[in-house]
Amino acid sequence: MNGNGKTLVMDNSQNGSPSTQVSLDTPSSTPQNASAFERWRQRAMVMTGLGGPKETEIETVMRDCEKRKSHLMNSSPSIVFMLKHLKLSGCEVPPPNILCAPCGQLSSGGFVPEPGAVILCAGKFMHDQHMESTITHELIHMYDHCRFKVDWQNLRHHACSEIRANNLSRDCIFTRELQRGIVGFSKQHQNCVRTRAIVSVTANPACPNEAAAERAVNEVWESCFNDTRPFDEIY
Repeated sequence: MNGNGKTLVMDNSQNGSPSTQVSLDTPSSTPQNASAFERWRQRAMVMTGLGGPKETEIETVMRDCEKRKSHLMNSSPSIVFMLKHLKLSGCEVPPPNILCAPCGQLSSGGFVPEPGAVILCAGKFMHDQHMESTITHELIHMYDHCRFKVDWQNLRHHACSEIRANNLSRDCIFTRELQRGIVGFSKQHQNCVRTRAIVSVTANPACPNEAAAERAVNEVWESCFNDTRPFDEIY
């Protein structure tokens, strides 16, 4: 992600690799500018695969994704809670700003800082809980961007948001790690959060190497792992 909102950070939750970066030319307008957002939305969907030779199949997958997304946005305690607190922070998220797209890769979702959108990769979710944790994860990034003015090219800023998103979204619960083929008992949750944060920061174009990513994560670990805002505790 970068401060100009031209990078979408994809969360590869299915295969255990937390992030892949895809460049998108996003508008500088706010989410309230409906026409600008719709132009960006259409461009993003084309760039991620919509309109290909299997459009009928894609549309079916998209409808399923949108149906599940709409249900979770009204029924998931963590998603409803995050949407409430984004609104209280002055960053209300209209339903169209959480959109499904056929990403064409092993990714589950991503966050675009401007115009403030969450991308859900249609057909990449193992179950509703997977989609729920992905939306929550990306909304935590959105909350950090809104509340704390994150500079996504600053590795410490990025590391902190990744630590918080992985820690608070249930990305690292024991059953999810089992689905990834990872079995651990001693500090399993902390190890998962740290590992996924390092991989995500390593994928940041501003990061020279994995060692720099690991150093950034280590430098902010204590304060960011213990920062559960807006939750009272780890959900």
